[in-house]
Amino acid sequence: MQEIVAIAEEAKQASRLLAWAKTEVKNRALEAMAEGLLKEKAKILEANAQDLAAAVEAGHPSAFIDRLTLNEKWLEQMAKALKGIAGLPDPVGEVTGMWRRPNGLLVGRMRVPLGVIGVIYESRPSVTADAAGLCLKSGNAVILRGGKEAIRSNGALVDVLEEAISDAGLPKGCLGFVRTTDRAAVKALLTLDRYLDLVIPRGGGELIRMVRETSTILVIAHEKGLCHTYVDEDADLGMAEEICYNAKVERPGVCNAMETLLVHEGVARDFLPRMIERLNKAGVEVRGCPRTRAIAQNVKEATEVDWETEYLDLILSIKVVSSFEEAVEHIARHSSGLAEAIVTKDHGRAMRFLREVDASAVFVNASTRFTDGGEFGMGAEMGISTQKLHARGPMGLQELTSEKFIVFGEGHVRDSRK
Repeated sequence: MQEIVAIAEEAKQASRLLAWAKTEVKNRALEAMAEGLLKEKAKILEANAQDLAAAVEAGHPSAFIDRLTLNEKWLEQMAKALKGIAGLPDPVGEVTGMWRRPNGLLVGRMRVPLGVIGVIYESRPSVTADAAGLCLKSGNAVILRGGKEAIRSNGALVDVLEEAISDAGLPKGCLGFVRTTDRAAVKALLTLDRYLDLVIPRGGGELIRMVRETSTILVIAHEKGLCHTYVDEDADLGMAEEICYNAKVERPGVCNAMETLLVHEGVARDFLPRMIERLNKAGVEVRGCPRTRAIAQNVKEATEVDWETEYLDLILSIKVVSSFEEAVEHIARHSSGLAEAIVTKDHGRAMRFLREVDASAVFVNASTRFTDGGEFGMGAEMGISTQKLHARGPMGLQELTSEKFIVFGEGHVRDSRK
């Protein structure tokens, strides 16, 4: 507990200095962080290799291994993301509106950092760099606590990032890292509302539940992604095939991958046999409703549990629906609210889908795999919030700030009698 409090105190002190650090200083730190990742790639990849070997020995599934893996390409992408964040406008100090009151007062709003953010995550070492970069640019100190399965990888990354931040002249506490794998450290961190202003958990359902039940700090959760793609009766079937294949196969172990495919009965017989054959060739296990199984071969029976399952694997559930309304109703009943997509040439139906489907990102004629801060032009993301307050969807720089009122007067005093 003393160790965690010391990290939190240092972060709180650093946050006051970082909150109004000059943009050029923050950008210089981000550039140095990016260069450090590339310069020290051998050290980082060696640490990651040790984590991967331990994870394989422990029998973790392939999707878990995929999320844990770093390679030169990933390090280059992480460095590119940090440089991208440096190139984005600095939100801190932005005045988002001003208006004059009848009494002459000038009232407005200004963007300010949240303060100290705790990020608790599992198996994704890339989160370490993204979180550090986004928090630094938005003027927030951050305390990272990754999973034990990535402790070596995260430690190596933090060593590099800390050095770059220090060399840029920013206080060490800007980036705090909990180096113990003891679970008690997480629970200790979650009670430090005196120092932390926000907690962002990223991981499985068990982690999210534990954080919500334990935390005395505001929580914005990155929860599961149970994404659907609906192929409409007026869809371009060639386009639909490419979108669905990408959404399921390109990287199945991530939250924005498609888990359920809904197909209108009017195109099911033309679309599903070819689609399922291609999925099978890619190693996808297909589970379907009775109508799907009557149309195509190599389809296992889908149960009610399948419609609620985030597989994070090469498994896909398929349901044939009788109407647009049935598809939207199925999504409303089973969606996690992360991302949903429709493939259609009908503009009116596309607009209805955008209005009626309740998710943090809704797509027309595009893969749900684009649900990502980097792909949305945000540089990177802290996670994808499926909540509605105060942030929803990929969380970038603006989502890591709040607004305060600023008021200009000329000797104004309030007369409560008026």
